Amino acid sequence: MKLILYNMMVFSKFRIKVLYLFLLGTVIASCGLDSGTYVKSTHFGGALGTSYSITILYPETINLEREIDSVFRVINHSMSTYLPDSDISKINQGDSIIVVDKMFRDVFELSKEVYSNTNGYFDPTVGALVNAWGFGPGKQLALDSTKVDSILQFVGFDKVRLTEEGRVIKNDSRIFFDFNAIAKGYAIDRLAELLDQKDIENYLIEVGGEIIAKGENKLKQKSWIVGIDDPQIEEGRRLKLTLQLRDNAMASSGNYRKFRVDSITGKKYVHTIDPKTGYTRDANILAVSVIAKNCAKADAYATAFMAMELSESIKLLDSHKELDAYIIYIDEIGEVTEFMTPEFKKLVVY
Repeated sequence: MKLILYNMMVFSKFRIKVLYLFLLGTVIASCGLDSGTYVKSTHFGGALGTSYSITILYPETINLEREIDSVFRVINHSMSTYLPDSDISKINQGDSIIVVDKMFRDVFELSKEVYSNTNGYFDPTVGALVNAWGFGPGKQLALDSTKVDSILQFVGFDKVRLTEEGRVIKNDSRIFFDFNAIAKGYAIDRLAELLDQKDIENYLIEVGGEIIAKGENKLKQKSWIVGIDDPQIEEGRRLKLTLQLRDNAMASSGNYRKFRVDSITGKKYVHTIDPKTGYTRDANILAVSVIAKNCAKADAYATAFMAMELSESIKLLDSHKELDAYIIYIDEIGEVTEFMTPEFKKLVVY
């Protein structure tokens, strides 16, 4: 299968890697277990500035390369800040006439919902700050408190709206959208929709560490098994835990590996930006994994929880039972510890 690359959309929200362990298991399953009428079809490639892997269990071999390629292409055209002719780039450049597509509408409306639920900690208008701190396609700036305060004038999802016709209205033309913290999860949802429309009931989709698991691993007659990296291992990899997923999506985020070091001062800047203060967030939260019914929502909340205080995240999770989360953090005495919602804990494989 050819490798299809879309390097123009490189996500500024770097993620804690999530490993799925099905391929290791299928070598054994294919050799020693009765797989019934199920055939494993796999699709691997590069897209959205990262890698993807799709495993399908179906009564016959399926080649969906063209359709998968199309999903990534249209999402790039709609929401890539690295493509100058994408819809989002045109809007960022001041185009107030362009009518956005359904995908942009979906992401905009979900962003509005999560922005409200997180008290503004998830904010796709943080794009100007992402650029200024050196994590986006725009020009990196030498920042001080005055410059940060000036950029904050153009941050706030309450300063933008979407008309019924599909036009984006900004209070200030300098507001810069960046959907990179939700678009990858949305891409996975679109891929899942593609498979659902073809009546495929058992599959596992992974794009850059974000996952949707549907049905079960029929070759092993159990739920899909995935693993989450230990954020304390800066070189190499070690699993922190494994869990079983079925009919759920999971997205993860972390600061422990991806950061920028100033070449002059040597200071380290993490990629999580606090939309309240305008500064990169070097907080006590090391990594977050969120489980939800769709990956775009899990993606957005994983971003927000990296910026929020742990107590605020727990309070939100208590009131939003459709979300489950695993948060690794440093406590008040400097010890690395973890928080899990009860339903997340039930999925852990011990």
